[in-house]
Amino acid sequence: MSNLEAQPVEQECEGHPVESEIQILTPRDVPLGGPRAMRVRRTLPQRERSLIGAWCFADHYGPDDVGSGPSDSVGSARGMHVPPHPHTGLQTVSWLFTGEIEHRDSIGSHAMVRPGELNLMTAGSGIAHSEVSTPNTKVLHGMQLWVALPDAARETAPAFVHYRPEPVTIGGATLSVFLGSLAGDTSPVSTFTELLGAEVVLDPGAEIALDVDRSHEHGVIVDQGSVVLRGTTVGWAELGYQAPGFGKLTLRNPGSEAARLLLLGGTPLGEQVIMWWNFMGRTHEEIVEYRRKWQAELASGFDGSVPDQRFGVVPGYDGPALPAPELPNSTLRPRG
Repeated sequence: MSNLEAQPVEQECEGHPVESEIQILTPRDVPLGGPRAMRVRRTLPQRERSLIGAWCFADHYGPDDVGSGPSDSVGSARGMHVPPHPHTGLQTVSWLFTGEIEHRDSIGSHAMVRPGELNLMTAGSGIAHSEVSTPNTKVLHGMQLWVALPDAARETAPAFVHYRPEPVTIGGATLSVFLGSLAGDTSPVSTFTELLGAEVVLDPGAEIALDVDRSHEHGVIVDQGSVVLRGTTVGWAELGYQAPGFGKLTLRNPGSEAARLLLLGGTPLGEQVIMWWNFMGRTHEEIVEYRRKWQAELASGFDGSVPDQRFGVVPGYDGPALPAPELPNSTLRPRG
């Protein structure tokens, strides 16, 4: 999914000191696109916390009624319609609770995003893709996540993986592990840093204590209800953060209905990165070059005439690609 903000701000990402208490991050409401913009709740990145492991971006959207209403080029009452747009230096992770989205990309991948199924796209040196909710989608509800590639892997070849995890029941919880290992289940999808990604559904009143890697940091993003994370309540659409140093992650559902969340974790990245629009880089000059190359390919109609083509055309998409916004006047810099 693209970051469709008309004036995207520089995202300066760095590690944070180990903390003993649970940190609560409240989402900010972000409109993507024009006057009928699709609205998302963004919990990463924030000034208080930029990264959880290599997880660097988290948008939570819906449930939205998309069965009727006016159409819009980037998402509206009729759902999601994101034209081809570029990415570099990161991976996108799509996870749906309700609805269906059609994915196409410039390496020829064509797949559907459906509830309970992982779509992971590695941008690496550069890729373009489109996302369009299907006509039979009446309610759209899900999460879009990004993973920062470490410096040694960010020029890797672009790739795409689709995987449907088999849900596992433990105590009063049902887990779907789509990345990493948890509760005896391991995803076969390989990653460039140690990562954990899982959907967790807790029965009313249920409490579980999950064994986790104590060298990892973890975050839970609540989609439904609320949960208590090691004694601290994490409300709807909030993110609760647990620092490294703990071998258990304890979750309790205090409500009378099922609670649902995404559990994210991983080894602290230990690198500073710059995110601007849909690009991930290390220097201002890199971001400028990524934008210049995308605009050049766009202007050429993706006819292959641009030397050292980085992004390419998205086959099967009927319509124009998305131009990049203007760069800010200031120099993009990581902290520190």
